[in-house]
Amino acid sequence: MFTTASAHGHRADLPPPPPAPVDPDLGPELAPGERPESQAPALLAIALGGGLGAVIRYGATVLWPTPDGSFPWTILVVNVVGCAAMGVLMALLTEVWPEAPRLTRPFLGTGVLGGFTTFSTYAVDVQTLFDGGSPGRALGTLSLTVAAALAAVSGASWLTRSAVRLGRAEGSLA
Repeated sequence: MFTTASAHGHRADLPPPPPAPVDPDLGPELAPGERPESQAPALLAIALGGGLGAVIRYGATVLWPTPDGSFPWTILVVNVVGCAAMGVLMALLTEVWPEAPRLTRPFLGTGVLGGFTTFSTYAVDVQTLFDGGSPGRALGTLSLTVAAALAAVSGASWLTRSAVRLGRAEGSLA
């Protein structure tokens, strides 16, 4: 026996899907006729955080420059550290401080860590190594950065969540 779709596009025997989650930085959905809150504060927080993160990254490249044709270790480390920090930040914001001020995540996550990490420079480094006759280094950079960044964000998030759970079990965290 077949069921027909209802007027809303759902099968008659299935409940409608749950509403999509709301990004806490954007706030709740607007009611009809309601004006959206200005995004200027979030944009300012992202811009200020991004500038700070970019300055820190630039400082790392000045302190540990990569000679032409060499493996770009500094950018690899910057991206891995930034991804690990993102894993820690998001775990803390969801597990320990879910009521953090609205601009915390845009400032620290999108801004500081987004400005600190640099996957565009990573892509340019890969292209430069290929064009410079170092395909092995280029492929090493290409694969190692992605693998290390993913491992860093997931590992740091897991470790942070585990530490929070352990702290709660021992009574040291609320």
